[in-house]
Amino acid sequence: MPQRSKVLLLSAYNTPSHNSWCTGLVDNFPQFNWEFLQLTPRFFSWRIRGNPLSFIHSYTDKLIQDYDLIIATSMVDLATLCGLFPNLARCRKIVYFHENQFAYPQPPNTPVRLEPLMVNLYSALAADLIVFNTEFNRQSFFSGVSDFMNKMPDHTPLDYIESIKIKTQVLPVPLKQLKTKPQIEKIPNSIIWNHRWEYDKNPEAFFGACKILKQRGKDFKLIVMGQQFRQSPDVFNQAKGLFAENIICWGEQSTHDYCSWLTKGEFVISTAIHEFQGLAVMEAVQHGAIPIIPNRLSYPEIFPTEYLYTGDEVKLADHMERLFTSKQKPAAPNIDDYTWDTLRDEYLSLIKG
Repeated sequence: MPQRSKVLLLSAYNTPSHNSWCTGLVDNFPQFNWEFLQLTPRFFSWRIRGNPLSFIHSYTDKLIQDYDLIIATSMVDLATLCGLFPNLARCRKIVYFHENQFAYPQPPNTPVRLEPLMVNLYSALAADLIVFNTEFNRQSFFSGVSDFMNKMPDHTPLDYIESIKIKTQVLPVPLKQLKTKPQIEKIPNSIIWNHRWEYDKNPEAFFGACKILKQRGKDFKLIVMGQQFRQSPDVFNQAKGLFAENIICWGEQSTHDYCSWLTKGEFVISTAIHEFQGLAVMEAVQHGAIPIIPNRLSYPEIFPTEYLYTGDEVKLADHMERLFTSKQKPAAPNIDDYTWDTLRDEYLSLIKG
């Protein structure tokens, strides 16, 4: 029996979405011999700059082994790891960009952080192949690199950017295949908001639009879920009181309950100021929710124009009101093209090279 190819899979900031993608690779391709090394998603600044040291601390016995392929998320400092472990430098190397730090919005009142940008850039330079989950992600990365390097004082040759571009491709993060299509009747005028409870998802605009609807006397229900943190934007506490009569689900849910509410919700909304693919919206749509999403970021390349809105929270409220009162609401779009069943062969070609 031929020996199975050995693949080193590295995730330096293993958020739930990154972990789901990594375990999806392992589960869908058992013909390869996987070694999955991960670091917990906390202490972001230290994790993205110090992850080689953290990997050494926890996994030296794994890193000194020989592999046929390395697949690393973009937060892995791949260039440093290859310098510390020459055996890794000899492997074929793929870096997958779920996001890029050049287009990631800075938290309010914080200076630009150099380290995340440089880790992304050095890892791209060290890779043999760079994969982005959307075209928006790819374009914003190269636009960000160019803008950033043009601000540096000297020794910033930009011709290397072209050498990176020629080794890139786009391949989305796949959705898990649903065993059966949901058949549960939707709760009328129910709105799902299922994003991380952080500033970059712009919850202020979402709740602002909901407030406008409430002032207009419109009846709606709120299903507010998503990953929570020790510190979340103040607007969530305010909204919990303001919309007490509208809320039918609030807070982080178990996987079972989360999927159940996705099946019950009629609409799913995003007001994000950054989104590199929009998996939360895609999951809800997969369960039959009608998306109401901004006409920007990665959304226009994934969803038809009839689901996109343009403008501020007043325009969003207008769009929501039209859908609430429409006699012929649009059906949820089909996104089967983004499932593992559809994308498996493309991923297999990626791994086999």
